[in-house]
Formats: sequence, structure tokens, C-alpha cells
Amino acid sequence: MKAFDYVRADSPEAAVSACGMGEARFIAGGTNLLDLMKLQIMAPQRLVDISRLDLADMKETEEGGLLIGALMPNADLAAHPVVRRHYPVLSRALLAGATGQLRNKASTGGNLLQRTRCYYFYDPGMDCNKRAPGSGCSAREGFNRNLAILGTSEHCIATHPSDMAVAMRALDATILTLRSQGDGRRIPIADFYCLPGDTPHIENILEPGELITHIELPPPPPGQQLYRKVRDRASYAFALVSVAGVLDMKEGRISSVALAFGGLAHMPWRDPRVEERLLGQEPSPALFEAAADILLGEAQGYGSNDFKIPLARRVLVAALRELTGGGIQ
Repeated sequence: MKAFDYVRADSPEAAVSACGMGEARFIAGGTNLLDLMKLQIMAPQRLVDISRLDLADMKETEEGGLLIGALMPNADLAAHPVVRRHYPVLSRALLAGATGQLRNKASTGGNLLQRTRCYYFYDPGMDCNKRAPGSGCSAREGFNRNLAILGTSEHCIATHPSDMAVAMRALDATILTLRSQGDGRRIPIADFYCLPGDTPHIENILEPGELITHIELPPPPPGQQLYRKVRDRASYAFALVSVAGVLDMKEGRISSVALAFGGLAHMPWRDPRVEERLLGQEPSPALFEAAADILLGEAQGYGSNDFKIPLARRVLVAALRELTGGGIQ
């Protein structure tokens, strides 16, 4: 680990000001950042400690949704009675994502900003366009079992590791920030992450020094919620394929649906065409297969991860069967 300056911020405004100077990073729980610093994959000149800011609260919005402080620990968010009652998909995703020790330390804002767990990204001796732009992508021809099959490019096939972000995507969360200009932004999570394209090192649309302060959830959606995760072992591991689903039925037909996927892409993946195909339809095996055809129509495996394509199909079909009550004739 390289030497760095350390600053403890006493307000969000002070944090943004301190992080806007030089190569700096915010640190809250540090559960991902410190690992990257130890391997010198990230080497900020300054760490701005925001862990003591008053951003760990949660309150109901005027519209009936939730405003979640970016520093709320993952453990507290997962266990909060309002989240468990009205947003169970979020609670289940958090509980599936890490050990209790990590959930106690990891922050909600930091969870959204996790970096990929691609083996080649973590190995400074290997070519990685995300770590060193223009160096190449060793994963495409290497061991890519955990990597992406959707939204990839010739420059990167990494996946986003967060379970929580997948649930947030299905719930249409909004990310609130503070910028160095003194103003803030409201960023729909659908617009927050970037596909790799020619610039896989650019992972989201945050500006340098821009601080996530809160995450806002809309009012609880109607219907059933589900988080299904497939991984290599029963203990805590990153998703091979996961799905966060929210679905409501009226008079035997699907009246609303939101489906977000993890383990498949550079970001939590949501394809509106899949949901459009399901809306207004009576549940049936043929309908679920048609939805999977749309989801995976442009999927591409790279050798070790070819199995993800049929696996994602089975996970989606099983999730839809459960969300619709399983009573398919």
C-alpha cells in the first residue's frame, strides 16, 4: 500500500471540498477500497473519511417511499422492519450478499460503488482495460466463469458484484448526490452505471469528488417480491446469476413487473423488452420461455461462462413461476 494523506470530514460539504483536490477517494466502510489499495490497484493520494457524517438515517418521504442515508450499514438496512415488510427484495438481496461482519461495516452508498471481482482486474500482472486503459482484456480468452454475457464489449467482460444494486434497480431507486459546485443531483439508478464500450474504466456517471448522500426508494410496489441467487457454494459468494423480481397479478394476468439481473453484465441488468412481453399476459411456460428468449437474445459466452446462458434462462423461468404463484396449468 502506498502512502496517502488522511482527512476526516465534519460535513458533506467539507468532504466534497477535500475530495475535489488531487487524486482523492471517499472512505466509509472501506470493505472494497482497502483491498484494492493493498494490491495497489487503487492508489489515492488522499482518503477523505466520511464515516462520521450524519448520513446513516432513514426516513419516510412525503410520497410514501424511503430516504436512506448513504452511510447506513448494510446490516441495519437489511434488518429494518420497514424494509423487511415493504421492500423484502432489498432485504433478501443484502442478506445474500455478504457475511454479517461485512454487512456491519459496509455502507449503502459504498455498496453501489463496488468494483468488479474479475480475477484479471485484481492481478496487476495481467492486462486489464478497466485497471489500465488500453492494455487489453485478458478475461476474454482466459478464465471467465464469473464474467458477463450481456452488454459486453471487446474491451471488457467484467460483471458488477453488488446484490443490493440489483434489488435497487428493480425498485427504481434514485441516487442523491452533492457536488463541488454546492449543488446536488438526483440520478435514477437506471442512468447511474455505464456499459464498458471503449471506456470500461468509467463505471458510473459520478463526477470527481461527487458524494452520494442518500438513496431514495419510491412507495412500496404492489404484488410479490423475490430475490433468487445462484452461486458456486451455499456460503457467501458472488452471483453466477441472480434476479430481483417485483410482480403483481390482477384477474389472472400480469399487471406490473420489474426484473433486474445480477451476474450477467457490467451493471445491474434490466431489459424493458422482457417486462413489456410479460405485461397483460396470463402466466404460462410458453410466456416465460418467450421472456427468456428476449433477455438472452444477444447473450454471448466466452468459454468458461457459456453455461450462464442456459442457467439464466432457468433462473428467470423459476422466478416467474414463483412470482405468479406457481399455479400454471
